[in-house]
Amino acid sequence: MSFLKNHPFAVEAHFKSTIVLTYALPKTQLESLLPSCLTLDTHNDEWAFIAIALVQTENLRPKGFPNFMGNDFFLAGYRIFVRYTTNEGKRLRGLYILKSETDKKKMIFFGNIFTHYNYTTTDIKLAETAENVYINSNKSGLAIELKKNENAELPKGSVFEDWKTARRFAGPLPFTFTYNELNNEVTIIEGVRQNWIPKPIEVLKAEVGFIKQDNFKGAMLANAFINEDIPYHWKKGRTEIWKGI
Repeated sequence: MSFLKNHPFAVEAHFKSTIVLTYALPKTQLESLLPSCLTLDTHNDEWAFIAIALVQTENLRPKGFPNFMGNDFFLAGYRIFVRYTTNEGKRLRGLYILKSETDKKKMIFFGNIFTHYNYTTTDIKLAETAENVYINSNKSGLAIELKKNENAELPKGSVFEDWKTARRFAGPLPFTFTYNELNNEVTIIEGVRQNWIPKPIEVLKAEVGFIKQDNFKGAMLANAFINEDIPYHWKKGRTEIWKGI
């Protein structure tokens, strides 16, 4: 029944907000975390990136189903920016999933049946004022404070020269990839979004437990963006045998 994990049907949702913090590391530090079918998506052939996506999701449901059948949940996703070349030779930019966390057990149950996203439960909470956003989780080691400021400067020490360059690494990207090593299968999930206008957001505080692992020692915050009010859907997953092209 493992085929069920390959996103067997299209899904749609509404993102009330999606906040992405992107961390930079030397590419040599992340290469060992990828399956052989994927390569790192880099900046200046030197820096590779991990995205921490914090998403308020509403009405998640199979595409075409009415809103009342959907589910609301909060997602914390940890992804690496990657590239993949299909068997037809098409080069795709996307994300490789390391870990996914959510505040709803129902999402864990169904998410781990129909995806390879490796959902676990967490106690994540979000609070907002007119100007600030606070995201906290004891279990995940999150303590994040943000200020809605479209004129924010890039984080101190960012590897990017300007926001225009930084925006190329503002996830989520159109594609997400998973790899089944046993069957040598790559599953490609394409996301389709509307109203996609990433806005800089000022990071006042960012403690992220996941980034404190030895694999990510020395990770530097490179950018931070917020999107709000995003209609989103994922196409049915497409799977191919990786031929090593």
